[in-house]
Amino acid sequence: RKRGSSCRDSWSATSHNSNGNGGGNQVHNVFVYGSLLADDVVRALLSRIPQSSPAILNGHHRFSIKGRVYPAILPVENKKVTGKVLQGITDMELYILDEFEDVEYERVTVDVSLMDSSNKSQAFAYVWSDKSDPNLYGEWDFEEWKRTQMEDFAKMSADFRKDLELPESKTRIATYESFYRQDGDSPLVP
Repeated sequence: RKRGSSCRDSWSATSHNSNGNGGGNQVHNVFVYGSLLADDVVRALLSRIPQSSPAILNGHHRFSIKGRVYPAILPVENKKVTGKVLQGITDMELYILDEFEDVEYERVTVDVSLMDSSNKSQAFAYVWSDKSDPNLYGEWDFEEWKRTQMEDFAKMSADFRKDLELPESKTRIATYESFYRQDGDSPLVP
């Protein structure tokens, strides 16, 4: 699976924590801007709510995706995306997020502005991999998503997390599609 991170990228959004035994483990910062803004979804995937800071990603736009209830971001001049940076993400948690974001997204390192300190920070972000996707449109609305989709999406995320531990786990896209078909729901379509 192709991921957008290189050795340089991994270092820049990663820090090392000593575990007190002379060894260390890596922790990562991840900028989130869509369904992962919801604590219920993050808890379903990671079994905890990491510390976070509100942040802005300049030079990007958050699009709605036809036939999907989650958003995509792509570089767009003079635009910005508000979200938050999840801090202290472990290697295993980063693996879970990579699997959840699946091949539709590419993990890249971005510079974000932290809103609570006005400091800049580097973090990983999941950017839509198809830069000319005709299904991208408008602007995705988190508040509307919370009202209409969050509960079902959190359940789907919990199902994905359980399936991930199985030897023959499904991709997030397959979990998403089977979940919505099974419940008789259809994603928001413009």
